[in-house]
Amino acid sequence: MHAPPLPINHIHHVELAVGNAKQASFYYRNTFGFTQEAYAGPETGQRERASYFLRQGNARIILTTPLFKDDPLARHIHEHGDGVVDIAFHVRNADESYTEAVARGGKSAQEPHTVTDKNGSVRRAAIHTYGDVIHSFITPIDYKGIFLPKFEPYELKGRSTGLRAYDHMVGNVEDNHMSKWVDWYNSVLGFDMFLTFDDKDISTDHSALRSTVVASEDRRIKFPINEPADGLKKSQITEYLDYNNGPGVQHIALYTDNIVDTISTMTEQGVDFLQAPDAYYDHLAERVGVIDEDINVLKKLNILVDRDDKGYLLQLFTKPVEDRPTLFYEVIQRKGAEGFGKGNFKALFVAIEQEQRRRGNL
Repeated sequence: MHAPPLPINHIHHVELAVGNAKQASFYYRNTFGFTQEAYAGPETGQRERASYFLRQGNARIILTTPLFKDDPLARHIHEHGDGVVDIAFHVRNADESYTEAVARGGKSAQEPHTVTDKNGSVRRAAIHTYGDVIHSFITPIDYKGIFLPKFEPYELKGRSTGLRAYDHMVGNVEDNHMSKWVDWYNSVLGFDMFLTFDDKDISTDHSALRSTVVASEDRRIKFPINEPADGLKKSQITEYLDYNNGPGVQHIALYTDNIVDTISTMTEQGVDFLQAPDAYYDHLAERVGVIDEDINVLKKLNILVDRDDKGYLLQLFTKPVEDRPTLFYEVIQRKGAEGFGKGNFKALFVAIEQEQRRRGNL
């Protein structure tokens, strides 16, 4: 059942649970080009955890480490490794959004409460989504601080790579659970089904997956949801579920206005990207038509291209950013295209399978 959309303005931030937030901040600053803007920890009144707030454009990340072993976040990291714990929404009224979401079948994670410091107050609440991920609802009341209560300025600049905003975020769920979560986003948050791909669209000779994209009414928030499909060998989704010990956020797509400059800088700064199959660029011009970019430059940087009826897009995927083959990132530039690179799915799968084979997991 499709419900009226909740009044969600935009993604407020994404929070990652990590084993060492200070070192993770160094990584995201010096490779992805985020700037650290604020810190929350024992010195600022947040006694149990250390958190660093990083931003590049409108993409805002919190990196959080638990300081004591009995913190639920410590158990989360033990079970899942470093990864996304919260995709937080800025909403008009956190209490109303929470109450309506729970009435529609959402499971409460945090009841509405006020967080306050010397700079004012913020109202927060949260519900559970797939796996151990939550969606927080955040509404500033009279807050005049740099980010959220308990955070104080602590700036360490990164070398910007031109990343501007979140484009989409992808969740991996168990086999035969995709439809359940599509229905959940329809009925609880009022999202629409935007696109769907079956195992004929996304497959190689070895593995396959199914995916459905749900989106907010204004299309500013898009969440593809993947599940594994039967194949001859273990799919990337099954590998993710094995190492993450269940469902979770597989990758975060970050938007740029100039992917050539962004990928060049990120590569120089040490980001590891997937390598496209050698033959990918042989007939690229025939497949995608006229594009503004030099194909030889794209080939050198391994940037993929796809076209739909609205235009084309360019994209590239990092390798996992932690030792477990779980969370990774996508860099994407859209030149009219609204899709997700359907024409690149096979090339992407082949590249991922090369890495699976190196890990002995294919």
